[in-house]
Amino acid sequence: MRLKVYADRMSEPSRAVVIFCKINGIDFEEIKVDLAKRQQYSPEFKELNPMSKVPAIVDGKFNLFESHAILIYLACAFPGVADHWYVIAHQFIPDYVPCYMKLLKICVISWMQDNMILTSFHISRYPNDLFKRAKIHSVLDWHHSNLRYGAVKFVQNVALGPALGLPLNPEAAALGEKILSAALDKIESFWLKGNGKFLLGSNQPSIADLSLFCEIMQLEVVDEKDRTRILGPHKKVQQWIENTKNATRPHFDEVHKILFKVKERLQQQQSVAASSDNTSSTKTTLHSKM
Repeated sequence: MRLKVYADRMSEPSRAVVIFCKINGIDFEEIKVDLAKRQQYSPEFKELNPMSKVPAIVDGKFNLFESHAILIYLACAFPGVADHWYVIAHQFIPDYVPCYMKLLKICVISWMQDNMILTSFHISRYPNDLFKRAKIHSVLDWHHSNLRYGAVKFVQNVALGPALGLPLNPEAAALGEKILSAALDKIESFWLKGNGKFLLGSNQPSIADLSLFCEIMQLEVVDEKDRTRILGPHKKVQQWIENTKNATRPHFDEVHKILFKVKERLQQQQSVAASSDNTSSTKTTLHSKM
């Protein structure tokens, strides 16, 4: 059965999952859940995800939500996914092992190790992969309570709130910017340590790069001066953004098209509002001189 991905491309985690499927050649059906129309609260969608969040997937009789869990599942369950995304040790398992999913192959490795079936070469290589996966998990866990928390609070309260039926809140925006800036500092000084082009010193992107990258791309919809103020001090982060764009093209451009359209629309609205304010100010000045 074909994989179904329930998503809204205005959602950062949705974009990460859609890009991952496209870049790895996973056959899937994308089903839009329009957040602006609050479709995530429909009874039909809440059967898939009681938390009323996107993305969610259905793979046969199995359904799953939470983007990080989805990315890990996709990396393990679908053949052809490049190992750098989630470092699965399936390539070290003999061909005769009767498994249809890489995820099950990991369990087989453990059993084979317990029963002394693997050679010393196999045993020595698998912990290496385990350590790399654990590092990826550490970035993903950090993401939600740091970068995502700050970015969502800031972007919603300076730009996207009204589209979601929420008021703009300058105080919440200031708090969000503080948390976001601290998270970017940590990416710059810690997660991008080493000579690699991507997180954790890697020369190829992982699901952690994709998830954090899509989060930061949401800053495209805020005013350019705000975006420059926030990202400007972080030169390594800026280079990592460009590296990840290049590594995920052409799918990056196609999936982010909606974000850039929203950015253009918001800029037009700001331009009209500024023009209106200038006209109003001129009329007031002229009136006062008469």
